[in-house]
Amino acid sequence: MKRIMSENPFVLSSGPAKQGRVSKDHCTRRRPPFDTARRFASRLLRANGKFAALLGVVIFGLTPHAARALNVFACEPEWASLVTALGGDNVQVFTATTGRQDPHQIQARPALIARLRQADLAICTGAELEIGWMPVLLRQAANGKVQPGNPGYFAAAEQIALKEKPIRLDRAEGDIHAAGNPHVQTDPRNIQAIAELLTRRLIDVDRANAAVYQQRGAEFQTKWKAAIARWESAAAPLKGVGIVEAHKSWVYLADWLGMRSLAAIEPKPGVPPSSGYLAQLLTEIPARGAKLIVYAAYQDPRPPQFVSEKTGIPAIELPFTVGGTDAAKDVFSLFDDTVGRLLAGLSARP
Repeated sequence: MKRIMSENPFVLSSGPAKQGRVSKDHCTRRRPPFDTARRFASRLLRANGKFAALLGVVIFGLTPHAARALNVFACEPEWASLVTALGGDNVQVFTATTGRQDPHQIQARPALIARLRQADLAICTGAELEIGWMPVLLRQAANGKVQPGNPGYFAAAEQIALKEKPIRLDRAEGDIHAAGNPHVQTDPRNIQAIAELLTRRLIDVDRANAAVYQQRGAEFQTKWKAAIARWESAAAPLKGVGIVEAHKSWVYLADWLGMRSLAAIEPKPGVPPSSGYLAQLLTEIPARGAKLIVYAAYQDPRPPQFVSEKTGIPAIELPFTVGGTDAAKDVFSLFDDTVGRLLAGLSARP
């Protein structure tokens, strides 16, 4: 008798569909599970090609399972670049700020709250740099994984011995940070130490990829040490050079390169200079032997350029972080561009 398909594609019959008699071979012969699954998918293919193709993917594992990348919220671009170098494809990084923004002055927007809510790891500078906005994000996001004190929160500045710790805390002294100067990313030696500790933290929060992080961390350290040697060799002419800072952002950079910070255009951190203060500065800094005026790409260029015009001392815009200039595309090119700009400014002096 001719075998036909019933209205139900799962049942074979030898007559009208209502009789529904299953073949004797099907009832008495046991087949291996894999063979049964293959025949099952084959029958579905005849009944419904699209559904069967989808089922075949599920049954036979034709689509490999893709592991979810670690969701990282980076407060500043330098930490986004660093964690990308250490994590590679195992991390998906969102950066809350850009190189042209003042990291002290960021609004706690709903979009940032939503991003932090989904994060597995938050990497910030800390040391109160983000005190005006990060606490609000942490509270509103209500993501326990990234709360301070948990493995999912990493404060880079807390891994470093900070400079310029205030003797007393007084708002009359300007925007001072109780823990010390937080701008640790301007010294590549700090980046090296932070990278080692961040590698360990990645392993803590994503043990499934521990071997990858260990390998990438070791490779980064090798390349970074070689880069530091190259930068220090190129920057030798900067040793002993006196600089004027627009804002007290460069203490770590000056310490690394042996430069001398002689004055700041801001009379106190975060306080704009008055005309009287600028007049005093114009008299003092040439006498002190200042050779360069430096300011960050996100800062108002008018005060340093005004002082430059009046004194003849070159005003140099430095990237400060990744993305601060077009050339500073990652942490490596950040220091390539920083050292290059300082040397260019020094050679441009009359």
